[in-house]
Formats: sequence, structure tokens, C-alpha cells
Amino acid sequence: MTSGNSQLPTGTSGLGVLDVSVHAARTAGEVVKKRFLTEKEINYKGWANVVTDVDLQSERIIVDILNTHFPGFSILAEESEPITNDSDYTWVVDPIDGTRNFAGGIPHFCIVVALAKGAQIVSGVTYDPIRDEMFTAEQDQGAFLNGTKLNITEQTKVLDSLLGFDMGYVGEKATLALDLIRHLWPNMQGIRLMGSSALGLAYAAASRLDIYFHHSLSPWDIASGLLIVKEAGGIVTDKQGNPADLYTPSIIASNPSVVKDFLQITDGLAWRND
Repeated sequence: MTSGNSQLPTGTSGLGVLDVSVHAARTAGEVVKKRFLTEKEINYKGWANVVTDVDLQSERIIVDILNTHFPGFSILAEESEPITNDSDYTWVVDPIDGTRNFAGGIPHFCIVVALAKGAQIVSGVTYDPIRDEMFTAEQDQGAFLNGTKLNITEQTKVLDSLLGFDMGYVGEKATLALDLIRHLWPNMQGIRLMGSSALGLAYAAASRLDIYFHHSLSPWDIASGLLIVKEAGGIVTDKQGNPADLYTPSIIASNPSVVKDFLQITDGLAWRND
């Protein structure tokens, strides 16, 4: 897989950003898949927020590969302290997005490797090692699933849409999200609780979901998905409808028509204003 964006840097090995990202995600994914149904060491970072020894192993693999090919870039990874270098570029890594699913034996989780220039994502990979699904995107080059181009949903209304969302780890915000669902129900085609925001965004880009929203996110949760949705022809906004970036904690992702309809229907709800 060769990078189609000549504006992105090339690594010391001669490989481009996307090639290295895919290699890192796939290499870590082999380990994650192998360990999926084995015994794991599980620790809690906070209420209901778990980390396993496999998260840490996956992150080490990814960071080592990224540092080998791009030694001067900064790195923001979920399970370790940020590595800050004098560079315009920052790798953003989630070694397992959906760790609660992974730890519980639910085969719905992924690996995120993205490259940011400032707060904007220029390359993104979301890899589901169980299904061997590699979602990729580079700025202005389109979004792809295992090499097949992705296109955002053609629906125009929430009424005709399959919704995806997640609860996060902040109880008050989750309660407001459930209130929002009660407000929308039954005027939709269905609702799915994903357990992985990165896969939620990837599924929106692939039209498996018609809209995905979340209210409590970190940069590594959405880094790749922001670009994958955009390059599939969609938009990602905050709860007020402004364009989202790497540091936006609450997102709504779909095509412009569905996002507009969602914002109109949910206007005035506490979830929107929290």
C-alpha cells in the first residue's frame, strides 16, 4: 500500500506514512488477535475504564515501529506519557480501542494509528484484527476498507437512519445520552451501542451506520475516524455543529443532511448543551 499523498513525509526506510501506519497496526493486531481469548492481566484506570497487559504490549509494538521509521515525530498514545519532539507531526495511537469488549471476550475492538499535523489529521488507520478489516484514509485521497473505496450514507433524515453511539465513562453525560435516545425513539431505524468509538466512526464512513455520536472522547478515540469519515464524503461536528478536530470531546458524524436533521431534532436537549 503506497501513499498517494506526496505532501506527507517519508520515513527513514523510504516507506510513506500510510504504509508504516498499516504495518504498525497489522503487526500489533496479530498479537492482539492471538491474545484475545487468552488470560489477561486487567487493571482499572477509573470507573469501568479498564486496561490490559495486551494494550500495553500492543502500544509498545506500535510505538517502536513508528519511532524506527519516523524518529523525530511526537507521539500521543493512550497508555503512556506523550513523547514531545520538535516536529509539526504527532502520531496518535490507541493500542486497543474497545478494551472493555476485548477484556470481556466480545470480538469488537480495533487499533488506531493516525498522524496529526497540529489538530488536523492527515493520515488515519483503524484496524479490526478479528475481521481483518483495515480502514484507511489520507488527506484528499479518499477513504478505503481493504482497498475498496468508502462512501458515507445517502440517507437524509434521522427517521431513515441506523444510529450508533457510546456511553463513555462519565455517568452524568451517559444519562443525558440515554435521555436523548428516549427523545428520538422510535423515529429511527434502530440504535447500536458500539463499545468502540473508532469502529463507530469507521462504520459510519462505510455506511454500516448512518450516524454516530459520542459525548466524552479523547484524541486517540477519534483520530483516525475523523479523517476516514471526511474522506468518505461525510462530516464530523461537535454538538453545536462546528467542525470537529483532534481535541473535540463530543462528536456527531454522518453526511451534512443527517447531521443537520439530528441537530434540529435534538435542539434544546440537555445532551446538546452539556
